[in-house]
Amino acid sequence: MSLTSELNYDVVVVGAGNAALCAAIASRESGANVLVLEKGPKHKRGGNSYFTDGAIRFAFKGLNDLREVIPDITDEEANKINMPPYTAEKYLNDLMGATGGKSDPELAEHLVTQSYETIKWMHKHKVDFDLIYDNQSFEKDGIYHFWGGLPVKTRGRGVGLIEQLNDRAEQLGIDVWYESPAFKINKGNNQVSSIVVNKYGEEVTVHTKSIILACGSFEANKKLRTENLGKHWADIIVRGTEYNTGDGLSMAIEAGAQPYGEWNGGHAIGTDANAPRVGDFTKPGDIYKKHSYPLGIMINKDGHRFVDEGADFRNYTYAKYGREILKQPDQIAYQIYDTQVRPMLRDEYDREEATCYKADTIEELAEQLDVDKQQFVQTVEQYNNAVQKGQYEPSEKDGKGTKGITLPKSNWALKIEKGPFYAFPVTCGITFCFGGVKANKHGEVLDSYYEPIKGLYASGEMIGGIFYQNYPGGSGLMSGAVFGKTAGTSAGKYVKEQFVYD
Repeated sequence: MSLTSELNYDVVVVGAGNAALCAAIASRESGANVLVLEKGPKHKRGGNSYFTDGAIRFAFKGLNDLREVIPDITDEEANKINMPPYTAEKYLNDLMGATGGKSDPELAEHLVTQSYETIKWMHKHKVDFDLIYDNQSFEKDGIYHFWGGLPVKTRGRGVGLIEQLNDRAEQLGIDVWYESPAFKINKGNNQVSSIVVNKYGEEVTVHTKSIILACGSFEANKKLRTENLGKHWADIIVRGTEYNTGDGLSMAIEAGAQPYGEWNGGHAIGTDANAPRVGDFTKPGDIYKKHSYPLGIMINKDGHRFVDEGADFRNYTYAKYGREILKQPDQIAYQIYDTQVRPMLRDEYDREEATCYKADTIEELAEQLDVDKQQFVQTVEQYNNAVQKGQYEPSEKDGKGTKGITLPKSNWALKIEKGPFYAFPVTCGITFCFGGVKANKHGEVLDSYYEPIKGLYASGEMIGGIFYQNYPGGSGLMSGAVFGKTAGTSAGKYVKEQFVYD
């Protein structure tokens, strides 16, 4: 029988990524004594946040708003920037457009309206931000034109974000336990009373007034993936942490939480076909993705295109196009580019980890690929013949598309005609699942009667109902921070009002 010890904390946060650490910091601000539980070892801390590029989407009125959180922008630099405002109304419209209007209105509005205030709050807590020049702007006549409503990332990408949040947590006196997965929530008098943790193999009961679940979804759990998403998701690449196996969801539902959201859906992208099967902590960051497809075309092994690569900016299509690749033969596709656009591709295409085929002619390129070679060449020819004249402008939806082919390319259509030619094989990589638990805008977890479970809160990927089918890029990291801060503030307030701090 395992030994059992007992400890006391005002707030226990399960998880140690962006959402969890924002929750812990916000709880600590209220004076609460806070414990963070990380399932993985210290060198693998940070959940999916560790693997992100750090792009974070928030509403802002213009460049002056950005300079409040990026004070390093000089006047000289500012004079070379064209920064369209990204209003809360535009953000909400983008979110609702991406999710087909299914995003829970209360949660969506809270995410959008609290986004900029949360960014300022993070900056106050020593999280640094930078402009995304390389992937979210185009230089023209010495001016950088930003596009897509996503001009900012956390400094040092996801790795830097996790490091800065952990530094702040340590400064504030927040305790962190590593290799300590939680597995059971106890309740008494209809409210949270304790949580049971496996700390280095020893069963430990931590008495607490409030628990914040922020330990991700179930994308790294093959059994739950196949049960909820389908058998074709069984062996796909898991882009992030191996520790997101649905533990928090299981605990919450056992404690009476209402399941909510799109349990049969998730965020899935096109990633290098030879990427690791799970996130590699020795090569952090989003280095295997392949997101310049709007500049070329994608062809499956049968030699056919299968999506409108130019339907919209990458920010609004990448999170759903992974599922389209999953549907293709052997779950493989090839992104095709010529030398006209090769210098414009994102930096991940230049990494040594990128799988690339190169040839002087399309026919020679086809010979290197596992495709129906005749159909492949024919598809490229048909596409080229369908490309219409017009001004090519990658910084905006230029309307330069195709005509006369069944599956159009709506924008950024250039003929693939100038060698050498390039092919990058991609497959589907899952980021996180959209199913979660029902929570309100205060981060309170709700039961089947839509009543709050006293002392139980959720944030980040644990909250269902925000994303369906798709999402605007950078919204996931923002949602984690907004609802992390919200849940932490709510938990601190609950403990302060209901109990006397120890």
